[in-house]
Amino acid sequence: MPLRAPLSGLSLLPLATTLFLMSGCQSSASFTEGGLPTHTSDPMQSAPPITRGLDAAGLRTLLTAELAGQRGDYRSASQGYLEAAQRYSVPALAERATFAARFGNDIALTEASALRWRELAPNAEAPNRLLSALSLQRGDWYDSLEQRLAITQAGGNGEIAAFAEIAVAEEAPLNLLIQPLRAHLAQPNADQLEFHSDVLLGTALMEAALGDTHQAQQRLDQVAQREPTSAQLWLAKARLALETGNHQTAQRAAQAGLELAPDDVRFVLMLAQAEIRLNNIAAAEVQTNTLLENHGGNQDLRIALAQLYLEEGHSEPAYRLLQPLIGQDTVPNIAYYLLGAIAQSQGEVDDALLYYRQVHDGDEFLPARATAARMLIEDDRLLDARALLRIERMRHDDYFGDLVMLEVQLLDELGLQEDATTLLNRELTRTPDDTTLLYLRAMRFWELGDVDAMEQDLRQILRTEPNDAMALNALGYTLADLNVPGRLEEARELIERAYEVDPENPAILDSMGWVYFRLGQPEDALAWLESAYTQMPDQEIAAHLAEVLHALGRSDEARRIIRQIRQRTTQHPQIDELLERHPELTPTDTP
Repeated sequence: MPLRAPLSGLSLLPLATTLFLMSGCQSSASFTEGGLPTHTSDPMQSAPPITRGLDAAGLRTLLTAELAGQRGDYRSASQGYLEAAQRYSVPALAERATFAARFGNDIALTEASALRWRELAPNAEAPNRLLSALSLQRGDWYDSLEQRLAITQAGGNGEIAAFAEIAVAEEAPLNLLIQPLRAHLAQPNADQLEFHSDVLLGTALMEAALGDTHQAQQRLDQVAQREPTSAQLWLAKARLALETGNHQTAQRAAQAGLELAPDDVRFVLMLAQAEIRLNNIAAAEVQTNTLLENHGGNQDLRIALAQLYLEEGHSEPAYRLLQPLIGQDTVPNIAYYLLGAIAQSQGEVDDALLYYRQVHDGDEFLPARATAARMLIEDDRLLDARALLRIERMRHDDYFGDLVMLEVQLLDELGLQEDATTLLNRELTRTPDDTTLLYLRAMRFWELGDVDAMEQDLRQILRTEPNDAMALNALGYTLADLNVPGRLEEARELIERAYEVDPENPAILDSMGWVYFRLGQPEDALAWLESAYTQMPDQEIAAHLAEVLHALGRSDEARRIIRQIRQRTTQHPQIDELLERHPELTPTDTP
């Protein structure tokens, strides 16, 4: 399929225009008034060497990329355009590379192309918005926020308030995220930016969640002076009032918001929540019933409202909302799960168990069994919990390995490690080639420091599944990390095999970099680790990258990475271990 609308109309005609714009200044031919070139015996004889614009290699790269796109090879198309964008500082080429990578669903290439696009067009909003979405997708809240603030700084709408709503709901690291927001607001003339109120609202939402309600209220007062009819303002006011326990204020704010935006269901939900906390359950049910009527009794909305009542500790109205679903031909799994939770909250353990077991295949299957088993354990019925999981393994073959792992986890949590090991060994005796259970046991051996037993299980996996990337990488990385004498080349070969199977996996890229470092090749290690860190900036990869940078004499860069990780998370054991070995890498401006 050729590259069409999703790639902004990438076709040969726009590309030809781009080529002309890039190389037109170099033409040595003169033109007549009719536009045709005048005759010369050899127009290139006296031409100077090409120092900018297209040369033969550049033209070949672009044409190859275009043709790759037209035959549906979007990865090659994107790589070609990105190569051209690295060679020629033309933002349109980086943009084309980005869209081709997106159309091919290549996340790593999309990010690399978008970074080049932003570099060439620093004031463009699109690359920052895309990079923000990619960062959020991989869980890098801090980087996503920085991209959004860059959009705001350039005069665009970074949608900071919407980001803050998600961050609060998902329990993101708010202590970290609040810092760049406050730094942005502290800048001179920050209040002159078009979307200043959006940043104020986002900051207020996070401060309220962090308990700094006084500062949050001051932010909202500033927004009220600038945009008193902003629906987002009244939503934030209602949330702040709920956060501080001022339920009547929350009620009034939600009502004011409904007058401004009568179709915004968030205000109805906020008003219902305020009524619930004021113990006006009848009034809350009026709101939720009205909402259901306006949306035709929407099933998903009914379930969401039931969850709201349950979260506030009111199981009866939650049950009334779910009851109409029970008689349907197909009852959603989540409805059975919530009915189980209602029965459990009322102390009806056996009724709850019946509901939980009616949850069939899907996202709720394992959580339902885990909740049911934990419920039985809390009711001092461990044997019943284990019997439940054993029966469920017999009933649901597709979840056999997952249910064994669940029982092992529960036994470990209870301090019954020997029972967990016995269970795992017994099930593996019955199904000796179950790769899921073999991998689980291998990781348990690793935690116990029994590397030989770990390797034995991983080798068993590879005998059954020789291209199992996870097992290949786990074994190769372990040999490299432990620096096992005489086995580093073997480790490299294992990791290379894993890379051939799953070349986009950042964990495998990290392993590649680390084994090259162990082999005494830090220059070769660097590119792998940088690529891994770009895709998954976690503390383990950061520790590896920092150590390699330090070995290459780039210690300031290593400290910058260490500083970023220590700001982003309070748990960073690999970073701590690195600093114990190299205390000189400790950043001077962090604890």
